[in-house]
Amino acid sequence: MMKNLEFYFDFGSPASYLAYTQLPALCRETGAALVWKPMLLGGVFQATGNHSPATIPAKGAYTFTDLDRFARRYGVPLKQNPYFPINTLTLMRGAAGLQLREPARFEPYMAAVFRAIWVDAQNLNDPATVAAVLQAAGFDAAALLALTQEPEVKDRLKALTQEAIDRGVFGAPTFFAGGQMFWGQDRLDFVKEALL
Repeated sequence: MMKNLEFYFDFGSPASYLAYTQLPALCRETGAALVWKPMLLGGVFQATGNHSPATIPAKGAYTFTDLDRFARRYGVPLKQNPYFPINTLTLMRGAAGLQLREPARFEPYMAAVFRAIWVDAQNLNDPATVAAVLQAAGFDAAALLALTQEPEVKDRLKALTQEAIDRGVFGAPTFFAGGQMFWGQDRLDFVKEALL
């Protein structure tokens, strides 16, 4: 029976980006199927009383230093985005919408958005920048942004976010593997163990 690795994420989380860069190889090594679970981290924070580490200046500075250590270990680029925090509502609706309507385009979308925020440090709070990033990645930006406004897409993201809350998720990234929950990209060794 195929094992699943469920990945709850939000584009605005640099730790979600780092996990994203490692999950394809981890799934190949363990034979697990990756199940993408876009959620709105702000909604999770609101429901659980949690907050971004960035809200505490000393913790925020340390957290990014630590994430930079992991980026070097993984051999992947990571830039601190000067426009952080990014309001990811539209971006996460885009992910949920593509899962519903054009699943073959979902992973290219993931790659484009994660890269724009955490490699190219672009301002995805700006709608014109979002449109430019999508166009450069081969998407019809107007059509994709229209998709994010469809009631079914909005409801899908709300449902995934509520599902995460109901399962005990309080931050991103969160993984479910082998019947266990793991929080944080620094727990990937434990995730791998749970899948082997």
